[in-house]
Amino acid sequence: MGPIGLPELIFIFIIALVVFGPKKLPELGKSLGKGLREFNKAKNELKATWDEQIREAENSLNSANEPVRKTIAAIHEPTPEAKTEPTPTHPETKGEPPHPPPTGTEA
Repeated sequence: MGPIGLPELIFIFIIALVVFGPKKLPELGKSLGKGLREFNKAKNELKATWDEQIREAENSLNSANEPVRKTIAAIHEPTPEAKTEPTPTHPETKGEPPHPPPTGTEA
């Protein structure tokens, strides 16, 4: 079902004119406009309140997570033992990785 076009609006206006009469129709339109304005105002207030509550919840979560973040950072910091020099390599290999032992299938 698509949007309402001009022919549909004219048809609705004619039906309303027949049902309510020419004297009651302007009053009805005024009431409908007022109702729509109040609805939009309430919708905007609700949206503003919702956004404010979301911001407050995010701020609350961020402040509650700060001690957890500090604890995780402290856990991931290297210990003083890990900060020392790596173990020296064997002097005969001069820093090369050790070779695997021969398997006996090499020619």
